[in-house]
Order: sequence, then structure tokens, then C-alpha cells
Amino acid sequence: METPAQRRLQAIQSHLLPLSIDDDPNSTIIRSQTAGEFYQGEKYSVVLPEKLQTGKWNVYRSARFPVNLVTRFPNHPEIGTLHENFVHAVDSFPDYKYLGTRVRVDGTVGEYKWMTYGEVSNARSAVGSALQNYGLSKGMSVGLYFINRPEWVVVDHACSAYSYISVPLYDTLGPDAVKYIVNHADVQAIFCVPETLNSLLSFLSEIPTVRVIVVVGGVDEHLPSLPQAAGVKLISYSKLLSQGRARIQPFSPPTPDDVATICYTSGTTGTPKGVVLTHGNLIANTAGVSTNVNFCSSDVYISYLPLAHIYERANQILVAYNGCAVGFYQGDNLKLMDDLLALRPTIFCSVPRLYNRIYAGIINAVKTSGALKEKLFNVAYNSKKQAILNDAIFQGENPSQIWDKLVFNKIKAKLGGRVRLMASGASPLSSDVMDFLKVCFGCRVLEGYGMTETSCVISSMDADDNMSGHVGSPNPACEVKLVDVPEMNYTSDDQPHPRGEICVRGPIIFKGYYKDEVQTREVIDDDGWLHTGDIGLWLPGGRLKIIDRKKNIFKLAQGEYIAPEKIENVYAKCRFVAQCFVYGDSLNSSLVAVVAVEPDALKDWASGEGIKYEDLGQLCRHPRAKAAVLADMDALGREAGLRGFEFVKAVTLVPEPFTVENGLLTPTLKVKRPQAKVYFEKEIGEMYALLSKADPTQSKL
Repeated sequence: METPAQRRLQAIQSHLLPLSIDDDPNSTIIRSQTAGEFYQGEKYSVVLPEKLQTGKWNVYRSARFPVNLVTRFPNHPEIGTLHENFVHAVDSFPDYKYLGTRVRVDGTVGEYKWMTYGEVSNARSAVGSALQNYGLSKGMSVGLYFINRPEWVVVDHACSAYSYISVPLYDTLGPDAVKYIVNHADVQAIFCVPETLNSLLSFLSEIPTVRVIVVVGGVDEHLPSLPQAAGVKLISYSKLLSQGRARIQPFSPPTPDDVATICYTSGTTGTPKGVVLTHGNLIANTAGVSTNVNFCSSDVYISYLPLAHIYERANQILVAYNGCAVGFYQGDNLKLMDDLLALRPTIFCSVPRLYNRIYAGIINAVKTSGALKEKLFNVAYNSKKQAILNDAIFQGENPSQIWDKLVFNKIKAKLGGRVRLMASGASPLSSDVMDFLKVCFGCRVLEGYGMTETSCVISSMDADDNMSGHVGSPNPACEVKLVDVPEMNYTSDDQPHPRGEICVRGPIIFKGYYKDEVQTREVIDDDGWLHTGDIGLWLPGGRLKIIDRKKNIFKLAQGEYIAPEKIENVYAKCRFVAQCFVYGDSLNSSLVAVVAVEPDALKDWASGEGIKYEDLGQLCRHPRAKAAVLADMDALGREAGLRGFEFVKAVTLVPEPFTVENGLLTPTLKVKRPQAKVYFEKEIGEMYALLSKADPTQSKL
């Protein structure tokens, strides 16, 4: 006869899963050394009690590493710093291609020219030695003020080898922001290009900590002479290399707890905040990602996302660990497609904004290709999509090869024809677009979620997960929980899915905002949880889905809460929409939008409608153009299941894109909402006036 204790034990065991399929099914209670004593398994995540005393099972971890969080690469636990990561790469792949740029011959851009891992290692030693010879010591800050190119990576490796702190500066930052960051981070040396040198020299007297300025791509004879009183040495990158090679200094290796970088988040408001990340933070995050994403030394990666952003920075750490080749774009987004054809990458990482444009471009081309070709595409698309959902293609069976030959190989060729992995981050990617990319490019498409304060990835889709519309399970280097937000009606008791603010804890969490304890304590609580400000829910299997943003929420006059980014992501698929800013407030009962148009799509529509116009601005003001765009947006809204109050009721079309230069975007291409509100104040007022005139109940003014 069973005792009460045995029955209680069996009851507990019925709610738990074994650590692995090889475990004894009769012994399913597993001890955890780090967060509670037990865990409950789902397919992609495991759930643990945050505190045994409360009895609440609300902390999620990767099912692949349920007991201990990842802090090092499982196959190379000796790597604890970025310096050790690069030493591993040089030792393992000394003669492999590493950093490549396109060579210009007689004014024409040609093929890629490569530096090997060994050559980059030598350049790294020369740069670090030269800086040390100029008086920079361990722990000093070095600024990088230029766009992606091999020298950026070389300087970053030099900082790691000699224990300098790298401070990326967005090349699009205005003078005031650059000046603030340089002074705030006590930057001692700045690497720039001729285009950004002039900006630095305009406020040189106001950045007193700077002692060396190195001009990448500059020629010493053409550099301006600085007054001796300035106390600043101005030198070309090539001369710095020569000086360093002539007097090589031994490395000053960092420890995992040393600061590797201070990344200043642009933010949508206020002064930039310096996110302090250690070597251990960055290695832990990348090591966790490496357990799910399989890069190899034969892979080729294209670098065009800003290196000053943590997304691209983390990618660079991972490609170096695996010995991949990195080809850099020319520096012009309009020439990116040409660079892709020349490089033919196997790995392509991007952001939803570009993927949405690819999607809209292909859809528009199909719709204008004629009825027969459109029907062929749709049949091919539906057939291959079903094969992918059945996982046949990625299990080695490909019943859709005929469709690839007839339809999709032409699309694949646009990215060079060899892409085997696509990744998306920075903002949510719609499930429709993700499925579309999988079908058209015939490769894995993974979406991740992260932020600078977590050293990049918080969660990412598992490689064997074909379901779209979520950001996967937690990075094995962290744990995630959802915290109730009662003012927005999000709670862990919500049905059918628990909802709340996403909070993260683990070795990937930053050390704090530089010289700002107050703001640090606002986001990291006493138990070490980072509060992201994002709202998520748990889908079956332990998958995380982002549904809202705590900070960007506003309330309409009738009391309905609005998450504008969610709505903008729906409208981003509209063929006429390049960018979209959705606005509403508590004085009005409806939403309006400002749309930066896709010029070609709008012009093609106007041609088909027989509409005459002098320029794009005049076309944007045409009532029929506004009506056509709004109708297309409405159709997408209905398809996405937007609620009635989430539809925009009026739209203003503008010919100029939102850019960093006009103050409407952050350097990571997020809309600056307060600035956009001011910038488009007149247009917003006019839209609400028209709505009020048409229906006085629309406004509560």
C-alpha cells in the first residue's frame, strides 16, 4: 500500500520531464544547481520556480541547457574573452580568408580582396602596440567613428588584445552627440575617416581627453596640421601601422570581468546612455547562440549592418570563432545588391525593414508579371510552403525542386544564390514575411530578440522549429520571466497564454549604464532581473512572442491602449509604404499615419490610373493616391486581424524618407516618436481636423 509521501512524490513527478530521453522515466526529478531545485519541461524551454517558497513556476530556460546557464563555448571553455576568442581563430584558421573589401580599378569596383586571419592578427598587434607607444594604458577608451570596413574590426581586436575599451560612434551622429560621448567615456584615441575628421576638428578644443586621432584611408600629406597647443597627434592609419610594426609591444590580455566596450544606445529621447559590457558578457551571449546556430569555416558573411550596433558586433564575434570569411559592403546601401552578387554570401543577417522591402518588391513584380506567371508563382509558392511545413525539404527530401528551377532560383540569385541561413533582429518580423523568405530563398530563416543591455540575443528560434510568429526560446546563457503589468491588463494568469513584461537574468546582463547608477537601478532590480520594457507572452512549447512595448504604449480617448509598433509592422508590408509613423493620443478616438512612400510603387500605380503629376510631392498630395494607399493598408490590417480602433483613419503621404539625418530615426533605424510628432505636427493636426469635420464623434477635443 502506497504511503501519502509516495503519492505526493508521484504527483510531483507527473508534472516533470526528464533531463534527456536517456534518463530513467521513473526518476524524473532533476536537481538544478542555479535556480530552484526542480524544472518542468516543454519542447523548447523548461520552466523553473523562481523561489521554491512561492511555489510559482515562472522562470524559463532553454531546454538544451536547463540546469546551468552557458558562460563559455561548450567545445572551448578556455575562451573567456574576446582576445582569447580571436587567438583561437588565428591558431585554428591562420591562412583562411577573413576580412574582404572590393577593389576599385580604374574607377570600377571589382572583386573582393582578402586579408587572412594571420594577416589581421599582425595588423591587430601593430595597431595596439602603436597606441601603447602613444601612451595609452590598460582600461583607456578608444573611439571608432566610421562605418563598416576591415580596419574597424582590426582596431576592435587591438582593443581586446591590449585591454582598451572600444567605444563605437555612429557615423551618422550629430556633432553634439559625438562630443558628449567622447567626453563622457573619457576617450583617449579616435579612429575616423576623412569624412568624419572634419566634424571632430570642429570641436577639437571641447574634447580635451583625446590625445590621438587616426584617419583611416587618409594620406599624411593631405591631413591638416594642428596647432601644437592642441596637444593632439593627427596621423594616418597606414603610418600608425608602420610605427606599431617597428616597435611591437606584448599583449596586455583582459580578464572576463574587464570592460570590453561601452555601447551608447541612441534611444528615441534624451541623452545617449553608455551600456557597459564585459568580455564575459559578450562571450557568454555568443557561446549561448553558438549552441543553436551552426556557422562553419566555409561560410561567407556580408557585413553592412552598423558595427556600432550590438547585433552586428555579436555576429562578428561568432563568425571569428568559427573562422568564417567576412565581406564588407561598399558603404552605400543602394549598392548592396551589387555587393551581394559579387560576394555570394552563405549567411545573411538583416532587419525587418529590408526583408519587408524584399517581400514587397517580389510581390509587386509577381502582380505585374501577367496572369499566367502570377498563377505559376502562386502554385509554386503554395506547394513549396507545404513541403517546408512538413519539414521535407530540410530533412533531405525536396519534392519542390521543379519549382526552384522554374521560379525560385531566379529570386535566390538576387542575394548571390548561396544563402543557406537568414537571420532577423532589431524589431519583429511578421510571420507572413518569414514564411515568404523560407519559400523563396529555400533556406533556414531564424528570428531573434535582444538588446544592447543583454549583450545581444535574449531568445532565438530553434533550428528545428518551423513555426513562425515568435522569437523562440531563451538563449542558453540567460533565463527569462514575465512580470505582471496590471495597468495594461497583462498578467501571468492570462489565458490561453501568460503575458507580461519580459525580464532577463544571467551572465549576459550588462554591468550598468556608465556613470549613471540611477538609470541602472531603474532597469535592474534587486534580484538581478533586467526589465526590458517589452511585453511578451509564452506560446506552447516555451516559445516567446513579443506583443507590445511598455514605453511606447498610448491610450486613445475611448480608453483603448495602442501599441503603434505592432500596427506599423502590419502596414510595412504595404507595397506603397517604405516607412510608417502611426500616431494617436488620449484626446482623439482614432489613429492617423504619416507614410514615407515607395516612389516606384506609387509611380507605377499612378501610371496605371492615368494620373498626371509634376513631381513625387504632388503625387503624394493627390486625393486618389491617399485613398489607394489607405485602402491597401486597410486590406493588410484586416488580413492581420487588427481590431477596429487599430486601423488608421487618415494618412499623409510624404516623398522624403525618415532618416537619421533629418532626426526621425535612431541610428538603429527606429522611429523617434517624440521628434516625429513635432516634425509632422502640422500634418497630424490637418488629418484630425478632416476626421472631425467628416465625423464629429471621431475627436474628443
